[in-house]
Amino acid sequence: MPTRHPPIPRLWLMTDPRLGDGLWDALERLPRGSGIIFRHYQLPLDQRRALFARIAQVARRRRLVLLRAGAHPMRGEAGTHGRRGRGLTTWPVHSRREAVAAIRAGADALLVSPAFPTRSHPGAAALGPVRFGLLVRGLDRPVIALGGMNAARAKRLQPFGIRGWAAIDAWAPA
Repeated sequence: MPTRHPPIPRLWLMTDPRLGDGLWDALERLPRGSGIIFRHYQLPLDQRRALFARIAQVARRRRLVLLRAGAHPMRGEAGTHGRRGRGLTTWPVHSRREAVAAIRAGADALLVSPAFPTRSHPGAAALGPVRFGLLVRGLDRPVIALGGMNAARAKRLQPFGIRGWAAIDAWAPA
């Protein structure tokens, strides 16, 4: 039976303005088959679409899966993040209640955060491995860990059956 979306990547880049021009290096560092969740909410729509189009070119060339967060559809998106759309749908999850709601809404994968302390939300309480494990236990959707993630921290969460991990800083140039 054909799938209605691309396979769910194990590695993800969350775009963020703080990457600046380092975004292009981060895109090149992602392994083929990885995912990108395009955010850049602060840009006016015309600039947001132009940046998305440039990223979409890189994604096609590198065979990366590009999802769009936000309300406005973008040409070249393989799916959406945080809302139901066509293609692959991922959903942000910060609690068990949000996980259940995301599954009911039709999410294909859950981005569970913040797994660890993160620069994206300074001072926010992180789940840590134990609470992360309790939150994701028994969920019937692939889980992508987000929040202060890197390869070493992903290994710490492997016992909880994560599908993969997503980050901003882990893909940024050193």
